[in-house]
Amino acid sequence: MEKSESTVNNNLVFGVNGKRFEVSTIHPSTTLLEFLRSHTTFKGAKLSCGEGGCGACVVLLSKYNPVLDQVDDFTVSSCLTLLCSINGCSIMTTEGIGNTKDGFHPIHERFSGFHASQCGFCTPGMCMSLFSALVNAEKTPRPEPPLGFSKLKVSEAEKAIAGNLCRCTGYRPIADACKSFAADVDMEDLGLNSFWRKGDSKDMKLSSLPSYKRNGDVCTFPQFLKSENRSSLLLDSCRYSWSSPVSIEELQRSLGSVEDGNGSRVKVVVGNTGMGYYKEVESYDKYIDLRYIPELSMIRRDDTSLNIGAAVTISKAIEALKECNQHGFHTQENMVYKKIADHMEKVASVFIRNSASLGGNLVMAQRNHFPSDIATILLAVGSLVNIMNGLKSEELTMEEFLRRPELDSKSILLSVKIPDWYGLMGISSGTRMNLLFETYRAAPRPLGNALPYLNAALMAEVSRCTTSNDIILSNCRFAFGAYGTNHPIRATKVEEFLTGKVLSVDVLYEAIKSLGAIVVPNDGTSNPAYSPLLSPAKQLNHGKIPTLLSSAKQEVELNRQYHPVGDPIAKSGAAIQASGEAVYVDDVPSPTNCLHGAFIYSTKPFARVKGIKLKPESVADGVSALISFKDIPGENIGAKNRLGSEPLFADEFTRCAGQYIAFVVADTQKHADSAADLAVVDYDTQNLEPPILSVEEAVRKLSFFEVPPPLKPKQVRDFSKGMAEADHKILSVEIKLGSQYYFYMETQTALAIPDEDNCIVVYSSSQCPEFAHTTISRCLGIPEHNVRVITRRVGGGFGGKGFKAMPVATACAVAAYKLQRPVRIYMNRKTDMIIAGGRHPMKITYSVGFKSDGKITALHLDILINAGISVGVSPIMPHHIVETLKKYDWGALSFDIKLCKTNHSSKSVMRAPGEVQATFIAEAVIEHVAATLSLDVDSVRSKNLHNFNSLVFFFEGSAGEPVEYTLPSIWNKLAISSGFKERTEKIKQFNTCNKWQKRGISRVPIVHEVALTPTPGKVSILSDGSVAVEVGGIELGQGLWTKVKQMAAFALSSIQCDEMGDFLEKIRVIQADTLSLIQGGLTAGSTKS
Repeated sequence: MEKSESTVNNNLVFGVNGKRFEVSTIHPSTTLLEFLRSHTTFKGAKLSCGEGGCGACVVLLSKYNPVLDQVDDFTVSSCLTLLCSINGCSIMTTEGIGNTKDGFHPIHERFSGFHASQCGFCTPGMCMSLFSALVNAEKTPRPEPPLGFSKLKVSEAEKAIAGNLCRCTGYRPIADACKSFAADVDMEDLGLNSFWRKGDSKDMKLSSLPSYKRNGDVCTFPQFLKSENRSSLLLDSCRYSWSSPVSIEELQRSLGSVEDGNGSRVKVVVGNTGMGYYKEVESYDKYIDLRYIPELSMIRRDDTSLNIGAAVTISKAIEALKECNQHGFHTQENMVYKKIADHMEKVASVFIRNSASLGGNLVMAQRNHFPSDIATILLAVGSLVNIMNGLKSEELTMEEFLRRPELDSKSILLSVKIPDWYGLMGISSGTRMNLLFETYRAAPRPLGNALPYLNAALMAEVSRCTTSNDIILSNCRFAFGAYGTNHPIRATKVEEFLTGKVLSVDVLYEAIKSLGAIVVPNDGTSNPAYSPLLSPAKQLNHGKIPTLLSSAKQEVELNRQYHPVGDPIAKSGAAIQASGEAVYVDDVPSPTNCLHGAFIYSTKPFARVKGIKLKPESVADGVSALISFKDIPGENIGAKNRLGSEPLFADEFTRCAGQYIAFVVADTQKHADSAADLAVVDYDTQNLEPPILSVEEAVRKLSFFEVPPPLKPKQVRDFSKGMAEADHKILSVEIKLGSQYYFYMETQTALAIPDEDNCIVVYSSSQCPEFAHTTISRCLGIPEHNVRVITRRVGGGFGGKGFKAMPVATACAVAAYKLQRPVRIYMNRKTDMIIAGGRHPMKITYSVGFKSDGKITALHLDILINAGISVGVSPIMPHHIVETLKKYDWGALSFDIKLCKTNHSSKSVMRAPGEVQATFIAEAVIEHVAATLSLDVDSVRSKNLHNFNSLVFFFEGSAGEPVEYTLPSIWNKLAISSGFKERTEKIKQFNTCNKWQKRGISRVPIVHEVALTPTPGKVSILSDGSVAVEVGGIELGQGLWTKVKQMAAFALSSIQCDEMGDFLEKIRVIQADTLSLIQGGLTAGSTKS
């Protein structure tokens, strides 16, 4: 391949947190995140979704422009950013802005003090998103802010973390930490924190915040990079398999040489963000980077159009669109550009828009039928595209571009032209015509990574009739996309029908009827019932939300009697979580000769496994072994609890889709994942019974799990008698509840290290190391004292790191034991979602009797629970469901609950197991009764709250004393303190006056049974007076270590030691170790929080 002279002998050079890195050769598919986590000590950026959709991997990328002598700072998703694309750039991770050694950044301290970090796995990415916003706010020409604040606005602070997901904390404390830097913040609006107390003045509050110095000590682009030879920006294309053409001609030669080659696979890239949506199953041999071609990176404005190069990022395109009013464009043309920019800001998240290219988005829409918002709005405004195909170039309308056959590998989108609509529509100044342009987007979330159900853009020229005030339409352009269509489409028949028409109800009705026949979703479309005709009406104020969050206040009365217990101190470890120094399992440095594993799982619900084959290229790519049930030295057991167990690997038969069949071990996690993806499993279903895939089939085949007698709930009173007392009855109503994925930010992970004397040490992200310890011992066939399971912290659990973490740790242990080498795994998100099991799906049939005033007299429930293939912890579900249902006085409560054994993955406990489903059931019944009687649902809820006599019937020996039953008083107090009745009346008035937008308010009672389980603890007082504490619980983000420290400090403070100072500073809670502290049990159900 012909090379440019500028590309010879140039190495990949970049900076990370001020340190220089030079890489002589690396595979071009290597991402920045892979490099950071595998080749540096900076582990703050985390891998969570691997798709650029969560923000856990966000870092700051800085580029230097030597011509302008300025640095461009912006966030990127490091899990998608290719390492070869950052040549000459500087990377900043959260460790680089502050750390334990050099001092924490105020961002870290405020995240800690505002209680904005729980499990902490997402916090480093949050911090970098905020840091980027602060850095860029300082570059604006805004007035100098007050001392201690930045130029950041509250609205910008909230949006800074709009693309960052947090699974456990909730966004208000995170937003509070961000807003505390904003110059226009209302200090009274900031929530509970560890910096000030109730009643402190504004000045006291400000002085107690960690000091923020604008333009502080953090340098985002080090001087040594500015001094590097600028020619080094282009890499040696032979050593890196990475080509960066600097002209259209060089690009044509590169693409031509590929066609003449021997079938090598080439990928054309700009920001590589498309990989987050369209996964790469097989690797590419060469990458071509388009960013250095001037024609693809230009932004040009003239009197007729705005031209944007295809390699321009979406963020830069937004900036260009917003700047158009500074270049003499017509006022209404400004309106079009501004609304395009406003809509683009709702696409993806800022750290994706910063690297995703405008052309890449359009090519995905054209080639892959990606549901692009940008393609839809550019179609409506009559945009043109310039395409290079081989040696020729052609200009197409957006409609022609989208309709043509998919672009081949030789075709490149060069630029997009957005025309001047005055010229296009022939509007001259001084006319009575106006231009109207609106865009719409219906999606699960208004901002952030959420693909649209439907998008639309409507443009029209309107004028007043000369003889009346009627409005006449002309030059209409209506575009609709994403709604199950292969690409955005023009509603040309509607446009033609409306052109020249005087607007009226009848005309609009006919247009809507015509539109309904044009915008028709394909089969399998998500949310097919969503009406595109109502989308504009439903979102009249879609762009007018002043802030993302409403104001609120938190007040907590402190009791100093048990100081420091109950004090709102910062969460233990929150600061190092924010700075990226908190060590999770995947942050533990890999030992020498460490291997990586990945699971091969079943894709069949019930089949005979005849064999597993790895593709030859997988073996060439570093695969060391394939572990199956035949390699297990002890019992084939992967998870165990007191109610049952399940196998580690399928034997001759696989009994559910997602069941582990084998464990492939390779030299890197990428190679292990790739080998597992490409593995071929030979299945045979001949002469086998059909799998049971529904609870109805399980009932027909009597496929059930038994519930142990101690866990079987009891009926309450006589259902038949209660129904006889009823004035009204609702019979045999069905409810179906689906499953739910845990979505912990940290996926399943483990590290197993062989130790001396036939021992093994396993690091596991587990809520129950004790059971993992026993399982590993039995699976390896060694005594339990030869096994040590260590868990320091867990990056989110919600029940999914309880029993589902055991087979992950056990598989690593089996592989390490067999190969006598360390083995680790960090499960990719797709596999994690397939094997997780999740919340129990259910089918409920209920019959209820009730009086005319809403008092319920009897309720019967038939509940079919899909437990999956293994019993797991499913036997606890009936008890949890019934105990939660008892929050209301049903008069009589009867039920028939069955645990159905199906060929689905076994379900497990998930955040309030059974209670979530039972609450839904209870409220569905209450609302059904209220609707039947045309009563206010809140009055029906109130009518069916327990008095103490009914409480005794439902809860028998656990009802307590009358004075202890406080639910009715809490119910009434809540109504008064929240102004419930007044707000309800205001909402009724609002709903009467508004057809499309509705509001609602409700209060729902909850009863939660806390089962206290005794667990061990150990307190060690060392020679210098410092204290180490071990407990049976696991720190999941719930603040267990913080509360243990407070409790230990309170207890030790009674020992009147001289010069001990603050006891909290003397105490450290250390990681769980199953040989140091045994019988720790399961951390779940609020028992260890």
